This record gives sequence, C-alpha cells and structure tokens, in this order.
Amino acid sequence: MDYLQRNARKRVDPQQVLPDARNIICVAASYQNFRWDSSAVSAQPSVVEPGVEPRLPPATGHPPATGIVARYARYDDYHDVLGERLRRLTEFVNQLGGPETRSLWYVDTGPLLERDLAQRAGLGFVGKHTNLISRRLGNWIFLAEIITTLDLVPDPPEANRCGTCARCLDACPTRAITGPFQLDARLCLSYLTIELKGPIPLELRPALGNRIFGCDDCLAVCPWNRFARQGRLMKEHARPELEEPELIELLSLDEAGFKRRFAGTPILRAKRRGLLRNVCIALGNIGDVTALPALERAANDAEPLIGEHARWAIEEIHKRTL
Repeated sequence: MDYLQRNARKRVDPQQVLPDARNIICVAASYQNFRWDSSAVSAQPSVVEPGVEPRLPPATGHPPATGIVARYARYDDYHDVLGERLRRLTEFVNQLGGPETRSLWYVDTGPLLERDLAQRAGLGFVGKHTNLISRRLGNWIFLAEIITTLDLVPDPPEANRCGTCARCLDACPTRAITGPFQLDARLCLSYLTIELKGPIPLELRPALGNRIFGCDDCLAVCPWNRFARQGRLMKEHARPELEEPELIELLSLDEAGFKRRFAGTPILRAKRRGLLRNVCIALGNIGDVTALPALERAANDAEPLIGEHARWAIEEIHKRTL
C-alpha cells in the first residue's frame, strides 16, 4: 500500500489536491442489508495465539464448504455506483457557485483523510476499530467526498461515542486492533485477503477461517448497529450469489472464468491468484476429504502462489482426517 506514503503530503493539505479549496462535502451511503446479519462471522472464531492450536468445526462434508465475503463486496463495485451519483452532485455544486467554481469528487480514491473529514463534517465518529461509525447507519457505510472552491457553512463535528466499549478489540481474530484507535494492518484479515500480493503468513492462516475476501468481525459486533437502517442506494446493486459462494467451485475458475464471475465487483481487486489463495486457506481450515481432488489440481496451478497454498491446505485436511 505504498500509495498511502506517496500521497501523504496531499492527505494533510487539501490545498495540494485542489488549490483555493474552501470546503469538503462528505457523503455516506449505507450498505446495510438485514438478510446478512447472521453471516457476519467466520466459521473459525478462534484468535491466533502463539503455541495454541485453533479449534475447528467438525468436517462433515455436508453441506458443501462455503466462503464468507465481506458485506461491502456483495454488491456491484461501490466505486462505480457512488461515482455516478457524485459526478451529478458535483455538477450541481459547480452550478451553485457559478462559472468560477471548481470541484473534484472521490470515492475512496483521492488523497483525502476521509474518516477524519467525515467526523469533522458530522457524519459519524471514528471508532476504536478505526472505522467510521454513524449513529444513524451504524458501521455499514461507504464514504465519498467532494472538495470544492464553493464557500459553504460547515456542519458541526461529531463527538466520539465509543465510551468504554471494547467489543471490536475483543472480536478481532488476529488482534490487529492493538489498542483503541490503533490498527496494525499487517495483521488485519481485510488487508491480508485483499491488499497483500504474496503468501499469507503461516501463523495467520488458521485465523482466516472461511473468509475469502475481507473481514467484518470488528464491524459486526459494534452496538451502534442496532440503530442502523437498511440502505436504499445499494439495494438494487446487490449480488446475492456472493453471499455464500461454494469454495470448491471457486477453485475451478480459470482467469477468464474469474473475470466473468466477478465482473463489476470489488472482488476483482484481489485478482484470481489472490482469491484462490484465500479459497485454498479456507478449505484447509474447514474443508474435508471431498476438497482434496480440487486442491490437488490447484497444487499444480501455473500460479505458484495458488499452488503453495493448495499444498498447505492438503496437509491441513490430512492432519484432521487421516
């Protein structure tokens, strides 16, 4: 994630993003879907501790092993969905200000400290898990911004309302939340399953459970979710087939099949090699002997990253079943 360092100066000085900028308009869109409340936590709940063998559910083979995709990725790509709305809103902002007004919009792509800005704009507060929490929308929100030269009256900032609650710290499968408001991304399962391009460290693989793209555990336990309302904007863009994908089926995807299956979704970011790497780990954690033929084929995949993780999964299944 070197891009964070490259743009560090712009992130702390919006004038370097848009000269003469006067305001930043922050927006939030909910992706809450109450159908998914029961699927937030992986089949592997154990926290990785040095020298402690994680407990796994019994391997029965029935029903087929399925994976967990982070809630936000069970839709068409939010960059595209929100981007179209932001484009139109930016045109409206420029019309309000007249011909001299200049504005830029970003959906999680610009060099802006979006969570800090969203708190200062009153949308929510940064929780102890380092994500934004809205009193009206809970944790399940996308953020986007319009930086503009138009002069507007700012909204009051939101105060932090975590109190003494530490549920998110306790829920993290790898203890990546090292303290309140502190995250070690090198341990975060969202980073490991999406952003990391190489092999996942051996000691962290059991903590993935059956997660294959992202992790929602710290978000799911937040008590502010009890006030969340179902999102309307993203509802029509839901991809129900991504709720509980079958792992063995995913392992059979070639490059073309991967692109067809996940076209227009955030999962493309992981690329085939990354997703199938994660699928192999999930099968190693929860799969049984019925997964071995698919894993043996994957062990000979032309992509070395997939092959190495497939061989690890085979060994893990043999340990449990032989």
